[in-house]
Amino acid sequence: MWALVINPTAGSGKGASIGSHVAGFLTQRDQAHEIVSGDSAISLITHLKRFIENHPDCQGVIAVGGDGLLHNVLQVVTPAQIPLAVIPAGTGNDFVRTLGWPLENLNPYLENIITKRPRPMDLGLVDGEWFGAILSTGFDSIVNEKANTMSWPKGPMKYNVAIAIELPRFAPRNYEITLDDRSISTQAMLIAVSNGRSYGGGMLVCPDADIHDGLFDVMVLHPVSKIEFIKVFPRVFKGTHVNHPAVEIVRSKKVTIVADAVAYSDGERLGRLPISAECIPGVLQTWIP
Repeated sequence: MWALVINPTAGSGKGASIGSHVAGFLTQRDQAHEIVSGDSAISLITHLKRFIENHPDCQGVIAVGGDGLLHNVLQVVTPAQIPLAVIPAGTGNDFVRTLGWPLENLNPYLENIITKRPRPMDLGLVDGEWFGAILSTGFDSIVNEKANTMSWPKGPMKYNVAIAIELPRFAPRNYEITLDDRSISTQAMLIAVSNGRSYGGGMLVCPDADIHDGLFDVMVLHPVSKIEFIKVFPRVFKGTHVNHPAVEIVRSKKVTIVADAVAYSDGERLGRLPISAECIPGVLQTWIP
């Protein structure tokens, strides 16, 4: 029995249509499943916990939505050690990008889920909360804070508008970063603690991050001028920003960050720093091409 978790409002309504496609696919393949949904993140998680308690034969959870749904479902399936597949229906879909599945033409992915065994991958654990892709603080978190207050525009453009609003008044913060083998005291514009490779809908902030190496890639963007930031920023979509002299990337299993700042993980607000994160090897079972 599969749990089919659907966020119908993901991707401005894509969640509902893709969710019905997945349900139809499972029915055609004679795969027993039950749809789990809710009118809020809390109710959805409550319903999923109840489903898992009532179905000890649960083969896995298929979550239709974006990185926000992924983040919530991870908190349930990881302690229960139940395999998780995420079907991309959100705005960013960076967890699915990290795994390497296409964002369109979902049937080969679905066929893989019902015919192949899942494989292990690493997750991040930050102050007791699991994350799949990226934990970040700095300018991008300020942009997220702004974007979350905006009703217009919809979709990825909201992030670009929030950048235009926040960049003129942004100033680098002082950070104390503790890694496995050293401590760094620095000013920075942005810090990304990466299990996955991308966030923000395909920004390859740590293009060499590996979900099987037991380590985070930690990207520190040291201060640059606003003009330089605008020039360098587009390069993040190809990952070539890593060659800029202001970008530093180090690897570490554990990371602690202290600053007067806010952190996000998988696009969800964690709250104010300090934070402590650890990369936990092979703790999630999922389907990887």
